[in-house]
Amino acid sequence: MISYPARIEYKPEDKSFFVDFPDLPGCYTYGESLDDAKIMAKEALTGYLESIDSRKIKIPEPSVLSGVNIYYIQPEKNVSFAIWLKKTRETAGLTQKQVAEKLDIKYQVFQKIENPEKSNPTLKTILKIEKVLGKQILQF
Repeated sequence: MISYPARIEYKPEDKSFFVDFPDLPGCYTYGESLDDAKIMAKEALTGYLESIDSRKIKIPEPSVLSGVNIYYIQPEKNVSFAIWLKKTRETAGLTQKQVAEKLDIKYQVFQKIENPEKSNPTLKTILKIEKVLGKQILQF
C-alpha cells in the first residue's frame, strides 16, 4: 500500500528520537527509543492523513528518499486502503458514483469505504473493487 519516508534522528539534548515527514509539512512526533519513534510515527502519519483527507486537501504523493536516518512508515491499514482506493479510482477517471454503480452498492456505502475514518470493507467487496478497477489489492 502507501508509505511515506520519515526522518528519525536522535536528539541527545532531549534524549529522544525526533521524527519528521519531509513530504508532510507539520507532521512531527518523537519517541524515547527508535522503536517507540516508529510506533509514534505510524500514529502521527495516520492522524495527519485522516485530517487532510477530511478537509478535502489533496494527499501528497510520497517521495523516494534514502539515507541512514530515513525509514518508510505506513499508516494504519484502513487509512492506507482508503487512500489507495481514492487515488486508484481518480487515476482511472471514475467518480465515486460510477464505482458504486459498478459494484452494485449504494453511493453512500462506497463513500464510507473511501473514507479513512470509516473504511471497513468486507473481503467480498474488496474482491469486487479489484475487478472493477482492474488492480490487485490483496496478495496471498
